[in-house]
Amino acid sequence: MDTILPPQLVDAARRVLEANRAVGRRIAVAESCTGGLVSAALTEIPGSSDVFDAGFVTYSNEAKTEVLKVSTDVLETFGSVSIAVAWSMAQGALKRSTADVAVAITGIAGPDGGSEKKPVGTVVFAQAERGADPQHIVADARHFEDNGRAGVRLQAALCALELLMPGAVASEEPAESP
Repeated sequence: MDTILPPQLVDAARRVLEANRAVGRRIAVAESCTGGLVSAALTEIPGSSDVFDAGFVTYSNEAKTEVLKVSTDVLETFGSVSIAVAWSMAQGALKRSTADVAVAITGIAGPDGGSEKKPVGTVVFAQAERGADPQHIVADARHFEDNGRAGVRLQAALCALELLMPGAVASEEPAESP
């Protein structure tokens, strides 16, 4: 297949589309640190429009607030790389699409921007399903190997695609509820 993306990413996107097509489920993504990489992988597959509804690239905090309606209070309280923000991004993607499920990705790809608490390679994911209790937060923080900006982004995109598989569930985090 003609593609500029890594084969493992395109293969994962193909599996996500086929699995969601089989159960009649539409998907959306809200991306920050991956900068549209997940959306690009999904749209690399011909015919993806019957499953992939929308992709939102909200890299800045202002975009998260304007496009996905993430609360500035949540951003200021927890920081952009947090379960609370990822959850809000996923909820916003659901509200602004016709998707049945949305996954959000926010993190620190590097080479700068990390801290002792949130080093480069820290990525937070959240999954939201239409009709589910919005107070039930399904999210997970991962610490990927800092093998360069591209490496962190690829690992994050692959993880996000896994979370879009029917039946996939991130850790359930009751802690940082917004």
